[in-house]
Amino acid sequence: MKRFQILFILVFGLLSFTASAQYGGYNNGYGNGYGGGYGRGGGMGMDRSMMAGQQQSTPSKPKETPPEEIAAIIMDQMKPQVNLDELQAIAISNVLAESIREQGILLKNESSSQDQKIEQIKALKESTDKKISAFLNPDQIEKYKTFMDNFKDMKKSKSKSKKKKDKDSKEDAEQVKDAPDTKISE
Repeated sequence: MKRFQILFILVFGLLSFTASAQYGGYNNGYGNGYGGGYGRGGGMGMDRSMMAGQQQSTPSKPKETPPEEIAAIIMDQMKPQVNLDELQAIAISNVLAESIREQGILLKNESSSQDQKIEQIKALKESTDKKISAFLNPDQIEKYKTFMDNFKDMKKSKSKSKKKKDKDSKEDAEQVKDAPDTKISE
């Protein structure tokens, strides 16, 4: 009789544990978000604390710089060279921010081919230049064109220097690999 009671308690305990695990465990069984959104979890018996661990393990992308910040950086350089007043600076800053935002959308569009993206960005640049030129007087337009030419050259030289640094670091790594082993054996 004693064995029968122990066996009965053991079987009952195991069955209630599996039922508890199946339906979420606590809060009378359904508190953990089983399936259709009961409680606080993300469904399928997982709560947010479990899901948070999964999110932390994935490498995060570097944060994108907001278009307004990029426009502000460009405006800091453009304002003295083109002799902009405050009203012009604000208006052009807004045009640049919108253009940068649209350019980001175009670049992220996966349905367009590389050639289509290039054409779309060229059209966006022409449109942006026309909008900016509308805020400038003829003397400022010439200064703006000169500024943009210099700005392109700065971007190209930065990208070339990055490529050169990458190439140099690869060459250095290869030289280290090819270098004879200089360890002193004992």
